[in-house]
Amino acid sequence: MTIYLGLGSNLGDRRAHLAAAIDALAQNGVTVARVSPIVESPALLPPGAPPDWNLPFLNLALECRVASNPEELLSKIRGIEASLGRRDSARWSPRPIDIDILLWDDARISSGTLTIPHPGLTTRNFVLTPLLALHPSLVVPDGTGKTVLQRVRELTTHIPLWMGIVNLTPDSFSDGGEHVQWEAVEAHIDAMWNAGAQIIDLGAESTRPGAVAVSADEELARLMPVLELVTAKYAGHRLRPLISIDTYHPQTAEHALALGADIINDVSGLTSPAMLELAATHAADWVAMHHVTIPVDAQRALPQDADVSAEVERWLERQLESWTRAGLNLDRILFDPGIGFGKNPLQSLALLRDIRRFQRHGLRCLVGHSRKSFMQSFATRDKLDRDLTTIGASLHLCAQGVDVLRVHNVPAHVAAYRGWAHVS
Repeated sequence: MTIYLGLGSNLGDRRAHLAAAIDALAQNGVTVARVSPIVESPALLPPGAPPDWNLPFLNLALECRVASNPEELLSKIRGIEASLGRRDSARWSPRPIDIDILLWDDARISSGTLTIPHPGLTTRNFVLTPLLALHPSLVVPDGTGKTVLQRVRELTTHIPLWMGIVNLTPDSFSDGGEHVQWEAVEAHIDAMWNAGAQIIDLGAESTRPGAVAVSADEELARLMPVLELVTAKYAGHRLRPLISIDTYHPQTAEHALALGADIINDVSGLTSPAMLELAATHAADWVAMHHVTIPVDAQRALPQDADVSAEVERWLERQLESWTRAGLNLDRILFDPGIGFGKNPLQSLALLRDIRRFQRHGLRCLVGHSRKSFMQSFATRDKLDRDLTTIGASLHLCAQGVDVLRVHNVPAHVAAYRGWAHVS
């Protein structure tokens, strides 16, 4: 029996409480198959709540297997919550752990103690966003036939996942050479994870305009020592960031997957036969980005008078046919419109304004816009200025429901998003 559980904590060491709850569930006959990324959300509060109740929650979802029945599991859950310090108190008050049964296969259950699907499932972003990362096409058995992805698109408030950039290159456009030594890489990853990044994106080849392409062997020589240390760092951790590898080389992707990478971020858009074959045989997530050339070649771009959104959408429609023929699981693909890749600054701005257009194709969307040239006419090349300008664009993209935002400065983005979320 496949079930989905929701976990939340807004009191004390929140991550530690979540990890302890997962361990306790495993010790009580629950087989945890997959753990979603952790997302933060403002507390749900009743009118007149004390101000000190307004503590943000950390939330995640679990895909599980169980042999018990719902009432038996509920009894075990109440025992686990009590063992982790939850006490009967006023509704909506802060608590170290909250465990809910969200879905019980495709059952619809209503009793004096249980309602499944969970009554708040389809309206709460902090429930749907973790489920989206696990299973976008999961149909909630409420009679509507709608998927988790469709439900997320209906929400008026949105929680994005943050993908933090780690460039292991000497020549990236904004931070080349900064993260070559492991000590610098580890400090950068720790800062992003502690701030709330759900995904760490490691790249070992610059694709900026004018960059010199490197071979797969050279890319692997830069990447693999760091990836080995990153995977060792999080070995055995139930809660950790997802590891993404920014590469268009199938050889690099295959080695990274063998080491435990969770995502392949393919800037060539899942177009090569070798990468398609690899994607069809691995359960990892895959980012497919629209591009004209890799690395960017200023002499080869979309025509200046092109309808850029229509051009990119036509490319996506062709690729969807190709991915389907290749047997890819579309649940595992995220679409990236490729800001700056073969588009001039005005075309990139047009894509950012029109991002909802691409959501109708049934894929999660990722946008990588951080510090890019679309802002050249209204921001300096100074990193702080570029980061502040990027944050402004990111909050617009949050309002448009973009699922993953790939950025350099995660701590600043999460802080800005937190303010935005608390007043949205």
